[in-house]
Amino acid sequence: MAYSEADTKAKLITPKLKESGWTELHLTREHGFKYYFTDGRKLPGNKRGKRYAVDYLLSYKNVNLGIVEAKAEDKDPLEGLQQAIGYAEKLKVDFVYATNGHKVYEHSLLTGSGQFIEDYPAPAELFARKFGNVAPQTEKIITYPFHIEGTMKPRFYQQIAVQKTIEAIADNKDRVLLTLATGTGKTYIAFQIVYRLFQAQWNRDGTSRRPRILFLADRNILADQAFNTFNPIEKDIIRLNGKEIRSHLGKVPTNANVFFAIYQAVAENKNRLRDIASEDEEADITAYYKQYPANFFDLIIIDECYRGSANDQSSWRDILNYFGSAVHLGLTATPKRDDNGDTYEYFGMPVYEYSLKDGINDGFLTPYKVKKIQTNIDEYQFDPDDIIEGDLPSQIVKLEQFEREVIIPKRTELIAKTILKNISPMDKTIIFCVNQQHALDMRIAIDKFKIIKDNNYCVRITSDEGEIGKDLLELFQDNDRDMPVILTSSKMLTTGVDARNVRNIVLTAPIRSMTEFKQIIGRGTRVFEGKDFFTIIDFVGATKLFYDDRWDGEPVDTTTTTTVAPVEIDDPVEVDQPEDNPPIDTPENQTDVNTDDGGSVEEPPIFEPKPKVTIEIKNKKLKVINIETSYVGEDGRPLSTKDYLELLIDILGEYYQDGDGLREIWSNPLNRKNLLEQLRSRNIDETQLNDLKQVFDAENSDIYDLLAHLSFNLEIKTRHQRAENAGQSEFVRNHANPTAQQLIRFILGRYESDGFTELADDKLSTLINLSGLGTVRDVAVNFGGIPQLQKEYFELQREIYR
Repeated sequence: MAYSEADTKAKLITPKLKESGWTELHLTREHGFKYYFTDGRKLPGNKRGKRYAVDYLLSYKNVNLGIVEAKAEDKDPLEGLQQAIGYAEKLKVDFVYATNGHKVYEHSLLTGSGQFIEDYPAPAELFARKFGNVAPQTEKIITYPFHIEGTMKPRFYQQIAVQKTIEAIADNKDRVLLTLATGTGKTYIAFQIVYRLFQAQWNRDGTSRRPRILFLADRNILADQAFNTFNPIEKDIIRLNGKEIRSHLGKVPTNANVFFAIYQAVAENKNRLRDIASEDEEADITAYYKQYPANFFDLIIIDECYRGSANDQSSWRDILNYFGSAVHLGLTATPKRDDNGDTYEYFGMPVYEYSLKDGINDGFLTPYKVKKIQTNIDEYQFDPDDIIEGDLPSQIVKLEQFEREVIIPKRTELIAKTILKNISPMDKTIIFCVNQQHALDMRIAIDKFKIIKDNNYCVRITSDEGEIGKDLLELFQDNDRDMPVILTSSKMLTTGVDARNVRNIVLTAPIRSMTEFKQIIGRGTRVFEGKDFFTIIDFVGATKLFYDDRWDGEPVDTTTTTTVAPVEIDDPVEVDQPEDNPPIDTPENQTDVNTDDGGSVEEPPIFEPKPKVTIEIKNKKLKVINIETSYVGEDGRPLSTKDYLELLIDILGEYYQDGDGLREIWSNPLNRKNLLEQLRSRNIDETQLNDLKQVFDAENSDIYDLLAHLSFNLEIKTRHQRAENAGQSEFVRNHANPTAQQLIRFILGRYESDGFTELADDKLSTLINLSGLGTVRDVAVNFGGIPQLQKEYFELQREIYR
């Protein structure tokens, strides 16, 4: 008898690898079987999709070099080659070996070709084929191990990002760029890069010393997070702070190896907005960086570099130009796009990219749903009965003008009330507003309608809150604390908020920048136990950016377009005219963040703030007129209900050809489970299908009836009808035993109440215990034994779906 795959590995493949020098130290596997490198996409019900794994990952001197795809000895060794090549491309290794224990096929991703070989190459040989002859110091740099602390070790893509960067630096590249989606751990990756270079004593002048590294961010919160991540080398790090430098008579510190700063703390005034954010007021004096010699730093890491470090006019660029002899490493969450061209022109193409879509599909980021909400005040038309304070800019006010030029307090209240109606009361939520005043107005409106009376249930987080705001933000990020639940902000929270349990992202401000949109969506993508997805609630049509060619994320679920019971605001609301704010695109209006291109203009022009118009609606009842939760296709794009149904019908046709085929699958709990798992792998899950029943007024029907109707236009029956018909069937009448009759009717009742989940193949013993009829063994006697009981349980399901 031929060996199984497991035995083939144990008795044929592993010994042959060891003969070539691949010891257990070089063979990465989990529990001696496979190397799993993804977690599997998060699915509803706290489930996971398929995890990617290879049979062996070949490593030498802490560098991953190749993989081995194993097949049972009676299989063709090339059977899994194509899949293995795909995994190798994902793992960024250069060599693939496909084997059945007797024959070994080597494929090189460097040449794109392969051949059968007698023996595996030795580890040192494979290393040399990848790197050639390297100098001892270079080898030390590219092979120094990662920092491992307890069970925390880098994920596969983090290892790749670090290794690719280290190799580029060792290859004397002056500028290096990493593009990694928000939430994938860019700061942790930066730490691993610094740790390895630090321990390997790499530096630009080739001497035997540890490097001096400057980590630049554009916000205190990002610099603080980075500083905390670097704790393992805390004795060698220091934070550059404008206030402290001034207290030391303007003398900059030099007694460290790794320096952290926001660029405002070291940049010259000429490249700074006249009014900077209060969080950065520590920095409002001149050019500390020029106190350092131009060759002082070996490496400069620029976090969130898309926000302008590569812009010719930015303060960041001045710093980079001054320290021109250092390696410049840029970290960005945004792939090359028109709105990010300067970054790529400066740094070049990234040495590694890991997108939001990759992170979601691999299970390291959380999928999302999209819910668009329309109101009857998304556009305002002049009504002489309304009370208008100020000069109305036009007879028709568009969505983009709200809060910037025109304020309608009752509209804000309608949105606040609708938000509360569409979230669970204790779900962590961030509401993105137009500006700081709008964030304050929204917070007040949320307070008016909230059902949780805690004073900190909803708080505003902008630069105006100062230290109090920072403290509240830390409480929000603490998953062990309930309050605050809702944050309102404008731009400040688009980056730097590591809140893992955010369940809702609410958009009440139009978004034009794809970069900003991706950053905002990223606030919800952190993985948290029990969080299967998060919801994007869109009041301004910003989610149209999902249809832009520049988007590569992948939404999940979703339901249909439905008109809901209106949320209405009836009573007049007395609101004081808000404090005057400047219009959009003035520095004063953006004081809670730096501008998208880095926040730098040569000499800021003088802006004359225009008074905003306040409108009190008198004769119109404001209400929600539509809530649309977008469906999603296999390619991750939101679809209309019509397009989604057409796609669903096509997919269903791959699994059955007629009504009898569907019934045969669905009436058997094992086959039903398998079908649902296959649909789930294609982004179609029970949650979507249950939501879809609303379109056909079939909330009290089985998913089976929905599928039968979609595929074959069959009549949709309710679960009550199915349970009643089964209860009157000959099958049930043939069970004269009273206990048997009672159990059958109990199961039918549970089905009618809760649906097919009560009919799962492993649910029978639970149902018996809930029935109160005795133990499984006691009840089985009334059916002729346990095997017959199980058989009758399956037969009952055939009757239900007859």
